[in-house]
Amino acid sequence: MGFPLAITGTGMVTGVGLNAPATCAAIRCAIDNFQATRFVDRGGEWLMGCEAPLEQPWRGKTKLIKMAAAAINECLAGNTRIVPKETPLLLCLSEHERQGRVIDDDNRFFCALQEELGLEFHEKSRIIARDQVAAGVALKHARQMIQELHVRHVLIAATDSLLAGATLAHYEEHERLLTSQNSNGFIPGEAAAAIVVEPVYGKSEPQLVCLGLGFGMEQAHVYSEAPLRAEGLKNAIQESLADAGCELSDLDFRIADLSGEQYYFKEASLALSRLLRKRKEEFDIWHPVDCVGRTGSAVSLIMIGLLKTACEKGFGKGNSILAHMGNDDGKRSAMIFRWHP
Repeated sequence: MGFPLAITGTGMVTGVGLNAPATCAAIRCAIDNFQATRFVDRGGEWLMGCEAPLEQPWRGKTKLIKMAAAAINECLAGNTRIVPKETPLLLCLSEHERQGRVIDDDNRFFCALQEELGLEFHEKSRIIARDQVAAGVALKHARQMIQELHVRHVLIAATDSLLAGATLAHYEEHERLLTSQNSNGFIPGEAAAAIVVEPVYGKSEPQLVCLGLGFGMEQAHVYSEAPLRAEGLKNAIQESLADAGCELSDLDFRIADLSGEQYYFKEASLALSRLLRKRKEEFDIWHPVDCVGRTGSAVSLIMIGLLKTACEKGFGKGNSILAHMGNDDGKRSAMIFRWHP
């Protein structure tokens, strides 16, 4: 079995809430904030999006920094024992290949974020530009850091926005956006999220624990013409189950970054059919993107934060959960979580 990690703090800034409790309450009630953006689709209609309503109309890198700082500050406010200089910050960003990416220098962006916070983090802090699978990669690094550097906490944060002209033009050109002319698409959004990760000790208080991590590569990705067999997602889930030392039938429900496109729902269904060996009466799947829009690298941390709140508030479908996410280029990641009440 892998080295278990406790998720002990969360922070969020999304289109439906400027902190974690507000966002999770909105998602639980299936409230969205989908509104017409300042962008127009090819049919001449306004594109729908989910914009984070900050106090000033910031755009681009400035808004990404403001959102990330707010999510990180929420985590720090919730745990006064965190010493930033002794805590690595793993910052998850969009992949460099994304069309319309507003961050031109990742290191300068990281420094600007520290300046915004007025803090310096551990020298082993790093940037993980892996889009939607970045959180899985970050948890893997956090596991190594806690084991090798013996740090008490690791902060994982993400900030991203798909509400940029060049990004939206690319997705519309490839018929990925939900528009007046395309019903098989997603609604773009923007968000930042953060979590606090600690080693699991013999604590008496309830905690959400990440037991397993897994990764895969799908050759028949969304831009490929190859027939989809969900090989990459299947491999990622298998690896995470082996890491956690359990079977898929042991889990109670799933949460995923599904965003309205048929391809990803079909992939999730195929992967499940290839792995589930025992019949289950119910194996629900949550997809919070229905409320916050597609938010790139931030979605995985939003999912983890929602799980923590659901377990604490008692509206989850059980204590053992599979989370999975995937990038457009075929990268897949999966995680196994268990709530210890």
